[in-house]
Amino acid sequence: MSALKIKKGTTKHSAYNLRPTFSDVQESHTLAVIVENEPGVLARVIGLFSGRGYNIDSLTVAEIDHEGHRSRITIVTTGTPQIIEQIKAQLGRIVPVYQVHDLTVEGRAVERELALLKVEGEGEKRVEALRLADIFRASVVDSTLDSFIFEITGTSEKIDAFADLMRPLGLSDIARTGIAALPRG
Repeated sequence: MSALKIKKGTTKHSAYNLRPTFSDVQESHTLAVIVENEPGVLARVIGLFSGRGYNIDSLTVAEIDHEGHRSRITIVTTGTPQIIEQIKAQLGRIVPVYQVHDLTVEGRAVERELALLKVEGEGEKRVEALRLADIFRASVVDSTLDSFIFEITGTSEKIDAFADLMRPLGLSDIARTGIAALPRG
């Protein structure tokens, strides 16, 4: 009889995952948490992150059902797959939490962020700032003789790119809302 020649790892023909389930790869995940809209819930959710040393990259909260007293907390966090699974499990155990959705895993999602950017400058720099704003579809929401305030909506990468181009033109201040996200379909 010949010995079985079994290779480590999974193949498209294997019914078993023989690879280790742990990973050191850091991944960014967007979590949508539906909670009871009552005092202290946000503090409990944030306490879960701070108490265990998890980082929050972005956080947005808004009421989504006035009559049902429900709010959506959208959290962007980074961690290994094991840490993300642990975060989701622990969020699900908090009493006023109704649902926890990992929008990164569950399928494609639409993610947007709003930012206000104040750009100060004169002459040719003002003209260039307006030209770039037009390319990025940013709106001028305030204008003085010395500065503009632009409003831009889009992905975080788009806002980062716009801010990077505005820095040499006199970017003096920026305010960002954080990511709001919904699953597609």
